[in-house]
Amino acid sequence: MSLKKATVIIVLILLIDQISKYYIKTHFVLGEEIRVFDWFRILFVENEGMAWGAKIPGEYGKLFLTLFRIVAIGGIGYWLWDSVRKNMPTILIFCVALIFAGALGNIIDSVFYGIIFNDSHHQVATLFPEDGGYGTLFHGKVVDMLYFPLYGGTLPEWVPFWGGEYFTFFDPVFNVADSSISIGVILLLLFNKKAFPKKEDTEL
Repeated sequence: MSLKKATVIIVLILLIDQISKYYIKTHFVLGEEIRVFDWFRILFVENEGMAWGAKIPGEYGKLFLTLFRIVAIGGIGYWLWDSVRKNMPTILIFCVALIFAGALGNIIDSVFYGIIFNDSHHQVATLFPEDGGYGTLFHGKVVDMLYFPLYGGTLPEWVPFWGGEYFTFFDPVFNVADSSISIGVILLLLFNKKAFPKKEDTEL
């Protein structure tokens, strides 16, 4: 796969990701939910930290996380460029492009959303508000909206540790960028041998 084709994939994913986030941010109040099906809902939440809602404590925790993400995507970008340069398998380049696009999509939120949107608490946010954004550069929150509660119910009493407790699967709320990263990683695991072929021994 050429770098041009990989770039087209990245741009398409970024457009879908950012358009969906812009729509949610400018049409939903934080916590608002639309039930599409029982197992699929649009639920507007904002992620202030890492995956699964984890946070780095301290005044500069958020800044450190955003800067770390920027450094990480630089490494992923080099991996993509080097894979194309070395004419690596298409599946590898495709997966790295998905991971790069997803990581960049969430970095855009973290870097810019704090200054281009006002907050969504009890109000629908606006783009470039007159009074300024809800945060500063590098301190934005990642917009999530895809929620798939595939199962919800009380677990049987015989289940160790969690018996009798209410259980929901799948509980995390995520976005298009998260999906792109996850799909890229899963495909790399499934097609590991094709993505990273072993060099044949040509020695006599």
